[in-house]
Parts: sequence; C-alpha cells; structure tokens
Amino acid sequence: MSDSSLADYAALASDIKRWAHELGFAKMGISGVSLGRDEQHLERWLEDGYHGEMEYMARHGTRRSRPDELEPGTQRVISVRMDYMPPGTQHAWDVIHDAEAGYVARYALGRDYHKLMRHRLQKLAERIRGAIGDFGYRAYVDSAPVLEKALARNAGLGWIGKHTVLINAQAGSYFFLGELYTNLPLPIDKPATAHCGTCRKCIDICPTQAIVAPYRLDARRCISYLTIELKGSIPEELRAPIGNRIFGCDDCQLICPWNKFAQDATEPDFAPRHSLDGAKLVALFAWSEEAFLKRTEGMAIRRTGYESWLRNIAVALGNAPPSEEIRSALLARSDHPSEIVREHVAWALARHDSLSPKGRGLGQP
Repeated sequence: MSDSSLADYAALASDIKRWAHELGFAKMGISGVSLGRDEQHLERWLEDGYHGEMEYMARHGTRRSRPDELEPGTQRVISVRMDYMPPGTQHAWDVIHDAEAGYVARYALGRDYHKLMRHRLQKLAERIRGAIGDFGYRAYVDSAPVLEKALARNAGLGWIGKHTVLINAQAGSYFFLGELYTNLPLPIDKPATAHCGTCRKCIDICPTQAIVAPYRLDARRCISYLTIELKGSIPEELRAPIGNRIFGCDDCQLICPWNKFAQDATEPDFAPRHSLDGAKLVALFAWSEEAFLKRTEGMAIRRTGYESWLRNIAVALGNAPPSEEIRSALLARSDHPSEIVREHVAWALARHDSLSPKGRGLGQP
C-alpha cells in the first residue's frame, strides 16, 4: 500500500469517527481480526459447560472468533458503543432493596437497542459509501456469532473486567456495543489496557456467585441467564439469591468503582416505559399475556416470554416479605396452565408458609 493510500485511509478513519459521533455513538474504534487468545478462552469456557442451554454459543464453531470466516473478506472491524443508562431513573440499589418491587436490568427499561443501533450502523455504512463508493461490510448488533467485547477491547473502547463486562475508564460499563465488519484496510486503533488491579468487588457481590474466578463466568448461575435465557425451571437453590430481580441483574456493574464515571444515555428511546423502573411485583404479576405482549412491544423484556415472566415474578414474590396481598396474588396463579409457573408459585407459597406463622397451612391450593 502506497503512502498516499495510507494517508487516505487514515483520513477516512478520522471521518468515520466523526460520523459515528454525529449518529449518536459515544465512541468508535477500529481493530483487526486476530482473536487467537480469545478463541482459546471461549473454547475452555464451552468445554466447562458454562454456557448452559445457550447452545448457539458453540454452534458456529470458529466463526465467532474469526471474523473473516463469518464474513469472508473482512480485514477490519469498526466497533461502536452507545450509552444506555437513562437519566432520572430511580437509583438501582433503591429498587433492589425494595423487596415488593421488581428489578429490571437498566439496559432493558426502554426501547430494545438492537434495531436502533443496527439502523445507525447502516447509516454509518451509507456515509462511508457516499465518500468512497461501494465497499464490503456487514452490520452486527447481537445478531450473529461475534466476540464483540474482545473486538471492542482491541479497538480501544475498554477492557474486559473480572465480571466479563467491558469497562471504559471514562464511561464505566453501562453501554451497548455494535460492529461493522468491513474489507477496508483502515488503520487499527491501540487496544485498551486493563485497570481492575486487585479489586474483586464484582466477584464478591454476585448474589449467586456466578463469577467463579476472575474473568470466568458460569452462566448457569448468572441471574441474567436464569431470568432470560433459561426457559425451564430455575434451580431451587438459586431462587432465594435472585431476590427481586425479574429480568437481568446489574449488581456486578453497580458495585464497580469505574461506574462513577458512567455517562447518561442521550437517546430518548432508552427512557423507562410503562413505569417498569421499580413497579410493584403484585401489579406486574397481574398482567395478562395480552398486556405483557402489548406493554413489552419493542422492548428487550419480551425476549423472556410471558411464561418465564410469570416464573421470574413468582420467585421474586416468594422472596418478598409475607403479606395477604402477595399470598392472594400467588394463589390466583396457583392453577395456571403452565407447569413451570405452577411449580414456582408453589415454591413461593411454601416459602411464605415457612416464614409467616399466620400463613402456615393457608397457602396450599
């Protein structure tokens, strides 16, 4: 490649970063496609069975860790981040400590980010095409086998913390990631370096002890996996530690010292919908399937499905302080058509029986 070509691609990279910012991305970086060490880490993680029922993590073989196999011709990956913490929300710990409220992971309170970010990435690609003509690319936002955190680290967007979440020294970890795979030989940015040091707050605070070692997450114990990915029965020994977390979990991020630098979202669509920021469990448990589908339209929460939604809330109600209101709500679902829902309702009622002398013997349908 000639010196003039190098200068042209360096100028283009600078333009792409400016365009990405104009499109609402908080930061953009460029990486190569070599992920050898990350591929080995993924292979060990899969061999240990830490992916649980997420069979798709193994299904695509090396295409996840080799971008040029997933999209032939890929030379560079453009990684972007978009901050998602909505301003003005209740403090997360206040919701978690309100046992009668349902905690929803902060990223899921508003509009589902997948289509929004993919649309912005498509606009970014169109700006590049307008500047240089046709080129090869593919946009991804959790839509294909991509090691997005490793690519973002290599692009300088942050380092992978001990909780396996990407951390940025200026912005914490409350952000989404997206990628443009491209055949353009753009200059590569400097990878981020790690700054967790000896801190292990994320490991110690995990309610279910899912972070089994630094940088090693057993998804089978992770509350996000249990409340979203797992479609069957939640292991009984993990139900009490779940507390009132009904969709996802943020504890490892909430305790991270770097999140004192977290940036508020600038995208209005990430604002909480339907009062889900600390809504009462009894009210959420009363939603019909029609109400669930209507109120979660365009939101990540719909991904869990109505049956798992009721299952998760039943667990949270079982962990709430005993009351006649909660008992009545559980009894109303005790004959639900779903065996999964009935099982978790029965567990919740039995738990209340064991905690409340007044309720003993009254909770069996």
